[in-house]
Amino acid sequence: MYGSYNGRSGMRRAGAGVGAVAVLLLTGCSSPSGSPSGSGGAGKRGAIGRHPEDSAPYWVNPDGNAARQVAAYTADGDGNAAGLIEKIARQPVGEWIGPDRPEAEAKGFTEAAAKADREALLVLYNIPHRDCGRFSKGGAADGATYRTWLEGVAKGIGDRRATVILEPDALLHMVDGCTPQEFHEERYDLLKGAVERLKQQPDTRVYVDAGNAGWRTPDALFQPLRRAGIGAADGFAVNVSNFQTTAVSTDFGKRLSAKVGDKPFVIDTSRNGNGPYRGGAPEENWCNPPGRALGETPTTDTGDARVDAYLWVKRPGESDGNCKGGPKAGDWWPEYALGLARATK
Repeated sequence: MYGSYNGRSGMRRAGAGVGAVAVLLLTGCSSPSGSPSGSGGAGKRGAIGRHPEDSAPYWVNPDGNAARQVAAYTADGDGNAAGLIEKIARQPVGEWIGPDRPEAEAKGFTEAAAKADREALLVLYNIPHRDCGRFSKGGAADGATYRTWLEGVAKGIGDRRATVILEPDALLHMVDGCTPQEFHEERYDLLKGAVERLKQQPDTRVYVDAGNAGWRTPDALFQPLRRAGIGAADGFAVNVSNFQTTAVSTDFGKRLSAKVGDKPFVIDTSRNGNGPYRGGAPEENWCNPPGRALGETPTTDTGDARVDAYLWVKRPGESDGNCKGGPKAGDWWPEYALGLARATK
């Protein structure tokens, strides 16, 4: 269990979706800059706004779970809690595209980002036989359904700017044997096809998920990554929903990059501020570990030519699964969000 996904389960799509985007656009909850208007709690506190585009080009969703929580705490008069959650609400996080309305959701997020003169950060997590039937089980019913879904995502993105993190865990669960061998050939074909289809969009960057430094060595991953279409992708992603430090993740990414044509990579820094949890059984350390902290805020100014960006792919404050008192995978958990914020220096 630990070796197979180590901090990765619980990454089912969890978030506002196109409905919330529609609400914020139609009801005037968002200003032209992508910030909430003065009517919202977070907006009153002035926490959510655009970051400098040259170093942080990604869209901040003013109607995400964290922003709503800030508004709720503010309405309750709990300024301290609101201030803590603002640490999350003011940052761009991944928008996980759901299974039912891919074109509408991708269009909603990318249009909202474009209106704010920013880039959308999207996460695709719908591969058939997802998560081996565990906390985040699900995904498309079969390959044909997945291709239809992906086509909807691509059409929804259109010619707008988007960075896509492609299928967390999908590659790793083939390498570790969690996904049965009978599904491997189709999955490689789906991943490679997804890269090729998404790259037909004129302003879309694609990063194939490639695990984390606490899982396997780059020697175990580079051949599968090639089969999954890394050659046509913009790069790969490491540490998605995990807690490995940025320094360790950078070293891991560079060693893997050297084996796949020096491809650049992005690092999920959403919850890695205190590094991985060492206090429990290894097979349980990935799921809602206590005492973790927010990591580096999202930016493209990493100071390393090989590292394209630090991103918050996993949405801080959303559960990894039904463990340690947490709700189901992907659900907003304010107590955990407060813990992450309190522990952040």
